[in-house]
Amino acid sequence: MELTNHKFHELFKQLGLPDDPQGIDQFITSHSPLKNEVKLVDAPFWTTAQRDFLKDQFIEDSDWVVMVDQLNEALRNKR
Repeated sequence: MELTNHKFHELFKQLGLPDDPQGIDQFITSHSPLKNEVKLVDAPFWTTAQRDFLKDQFIEDSDWVVMVDQLNEALRNKR
């Protein structure tokens, strides 16, 4: 299986979120820091479709996992 190397902004587009640098920064700033005891997929700001997409990426060990991990890290850090 050939893995696709996705870019961070593509994950935001896939999630239906603004994928320009300002939109990404605004999303991360407004939702961070995410508490350590909250799993990324359980964060209260996701829609059902977004939550399902994120869960599926881990279950399938898809090529999006690297970007989902990057998003998780970005949301854990205080801005």
